Amino acid sequence: METTLKTFFFPHMNNGILYGPWIPVYGFGCCLIIFCMRLVFNRIKANRLSKICLFFLLSTLTLTILELVGGVIIEVISGKVFWDYSDLKYNFGNYIALEISLIWGVFSLVIVYLIKPWMDKIIKKIPKYITYLVLLLFLFDLGFTIYSLI
Repeated sequence: METTLKTFFFPHMNNGILYGPWIPVYGFGCCLIIFCMRLVFNRIKANRLSKICLFFLLSTLTLTILELVGGVIIEVISGKVFWDYSDLKYNFGNYIALEISLIWGVFSLVIVYLIKPWMDKIIKKIPKYITYLVLLLFLFDLGFTIYSLI
């Protein structure tokens, strides 16, 4: 969400703490979304609409908690606030707001129903050496990030 807003509407917006624009920090959030999806769709016995609603609520709650924990950890480690939702009507402190949480829930549905099926086809075609190269780039990026915070 932040990358889209920065790219098209707010070019000077600070949207993360990692250096590399090619490495999405939100991969962890996507992993949590997929975990929630598998939990709901593979283990819960209910009709499809109930599962979709439950998945929406669970992923919204999970990503909201991730955003809160991430914001607090970043502030504690770096002494900087990277986002502040206190100007939104339904905020809960600086780091979470109902409006943003609902957007995370909608994006969870978009990821599961539109992006994931498409990405699954692409991932199967990626050679292992590319996977290792991307992992190495991520580790360098993480190292530079930690170095900059110290």
